[in-house]
Order: sequence, then C-alpha cells, then structure tokens
Amino acid sequence: MVGDVDTAVALGSGDVPVLATPRLLALAEAATVAALAGRLGGGQTSVGTRVEAEHRAASPVGARVTVEAELEEIDGKRLVFGFRAVDERGSVVGSGRVERVVVDRDRFLARLQ
Repeated sequence: MVGDVDTAVALGSGDVPVLATPRLLALAEAATVAALAGRLGGGQTSVGTRVEAEHRAASPVGARVTVEAELEEIDGKRLVFGFRAVDERGSVVGSGRVERVVVDRDRFLARLQ
C-alpha cells in the first residue's frame, strides 16, 4: 500500500504525491531478497550490484502495488532477476532487472572494517 512515506515528495525524488521511483526500486530489491529466502548456504547472503528499471505508471497514496521477482539467470555467484510491479487494477507500474551477487557474509563485513 503506497503511503505518504513512499512518495516522491517524501523521498526527495520529485514534488508529486505518488510512489517514488527509489521506493519502487527498494520494493524490487526486497522481492529478490524474498525470492532467495532459505535458498543460500550457511553464512551466505546476497548484495545488489545493478538495477535496470522502467517506472511506467504513477501510483497515488492508497494504491496497492505488488512486486514480484523471478530468478532468470545464474552465472556463478551472479544472480539476475526480472521484476514486475502491478497495481490492483492489473496495470504494470514498473518492470526491470536486478542483479545480485552471493557473498560470504562475514568476509563481506570484514572488508568494511
């Protein structure tokens, strides 16, 4: 459900009270993370590395938007998902691709120190 905190106004990506593109991208990434839930090895996680998106339609506050992601390609540790966002009328709000890379969580975090 699109809330006031999800709008372009709230996120600083525009001045209209509709679903912000950055929020759409966050929803797409969340869908890819959910698609991987329980499927990675112990100690592994995935990190986003690339996003390609098309935000096709405005969604006002109160609109329900569903984002689904499907794993389309595996290239070693690189995973490529297609995503699609649809509103309650069945209209496509956005679509695109999200790439993630599988990493060892502890090693990844250690490199940040």
